[in-house]
Amino acid sequence: MQRNVLMIAFHFPPIKGSSGIQRTLKFSQYLPSFGWHPIVLSANEQAYESVSQEQVGDISPYTIVIRAFALDTKKHLSINGRFLEFLAIPDRWISWFFGGLIQGLLIYRKFKPLIIWSTYPIATAHLIGYALHRITGLPWIVDLRDPMAQDGYPESPVQWKSFKWIEDRIALSASAICFTSPSAIVDFISKHEVSLDINKLHLIENGYDEDSFKEAESYISLRPPNKNRPITLLHSGIIYPSERDPRPFFKALSTLKKNGLIYDATLNIILRATGHDDLLAQFIASHGLQDIIKLAPPLPYIEALAEMLSVDGLILLQAANCNYQIPAKLYEYLRAGRPIIGLTDKNGDTASILSRFPAHRVCDIESCEEIKATLVCFISQIRSEKRNCQSIPDLVQYSRRAKTKILANLFDTTASRNIIGT
Repeated sequence: MQRNVLMIAFHFPPIKGSSGIQRTLKFSQYLPSFGWHPIVLSANEQAYESVSQEQVGDISPYTIVIRAFALDTKKHLSINGRFLEFLAIPDRWISWFFGGLIQGLLIYRKFKPLIIWSTYPIATAHLIGYALHRITGLPWIVDLRDPMAQDGYPESPVQWKSFKWIEDRIALSASAICFTSPSAIVDFISKHEVSLDINKLHLIENGYDEDSFKEAESYISLRPPNKNRPITLLHSGIIYPSERDPRPFFKALSTLKKNGLIYDATLNIILRATGHDDLLAQFIASHGLQDIIKLAPPLPYIEALAEMLSVDGLILLQAANCNYQIPAKLYEYLRAGRPIIGLTDKNGDTASILSRFPAHRVCDIESCEEIKATLVCFISQIRSEKRNCQSIPDLVQYSRRAKTKILANLFDTTASRNIIGT
């Protein structure tokens, strides 16, 4: 008998590609090789802020994708950018709940899935999963990834209470709960220890996709090398003004430039697809760094990976308020084999991973002085050593295929337990 799993995921191609959507996409791509056939319940294209066909071809032919009606409250139900708060609780895509519930029940009748799996960061996905679990009685596995209700997040008290309510339902009703970092598990236990069975908590980190990197390597092999360019450092992806505040980094660069330690002929920094170019351009101009730092538009996913492979070093930003989270692109950075400078809190999970690899350096994201000293050493390292951490033996543990095997084993265990229980 074919073993089907209903996967509820808002972010699924043709949404514009990024490290964030790779988790569900690669799970769905590799699950058939472990005996599970995904039926993905996602949202219709009008609900996305931007769409792209670039990764539609990566959807496995064994994956059935069904899209339910959904609106973006901010885009479709606002007047002059303003909307009633209850229309965006728990998030701006709450309208997806109704279409998702109907489509989910139709999927249940037609495909007889053995398991329901729902994934964050769109909270409505878990609402749909919870409702379908209650109606059908199927085991519900929650890919929580990161903490939902946190101190000060979400800022809206009403939204925070809705996140807390969903988290409580997850703690009580889910057959298994998956996280992407160890500290996220510790945080979840601290908030739900009275009612929680800790045996159902599982760590399934994000990762890199080897097939995508092989394609990216073929892409860059067609480019002639440029030996005369300055040292090039890259930050690829969104720079959040709070969670990844780059201002101490810019201040450190400005001081190094004034002291004659860096200039445009020797150092080039690319900030790719920041999501906040206008704000960052102001910061860059105020520090006089326009000749060194370049803001660059998004690239198709494979080209973005190729750029990671091509530069001399990679920049990672992650503030202390995200210590329980690990950026998905960190694993792609590791696979790219370029030295990484991690501007982060040294007590967080991101720093913990970086510290396992000697080619990478970690400094306090809030300390201009520490960033300056680390940058000088980092640039010197690149000039003299050109070390490549790509050959580290245990890197394979971070591959998407390896992570999918862990998820498939969890499906096996959960399905078997459910059959025995019935």
